[in-house]
Amino acid sequence: MKNRLKILRAERDWTQADLADKLEVSRQTINAIEKGKYDPSLPLAFKVARLFELTIEQIFEEETTHEE
Repeated sequence: MKNRLKILRAERDWTQADLADKLEVSRQTINAIEKGKYDPSLPLAFKVARLFELTIEQIFEEETTHEE
């Protein structure tokens, strides 16, 4: 899943640790989400959206595979 988490975090001058504290998760979780190695749970996605005052869709985008 693609996401804008790193960009949104950088716009606020937050470290991964800062964001992790605000979301009550580990810094490693933030790192994994930013790198696309981990998709957040729905409750965590809602928490992220509320924190940035955006919709989930404005932050997270499903990566589409084109099967023909």
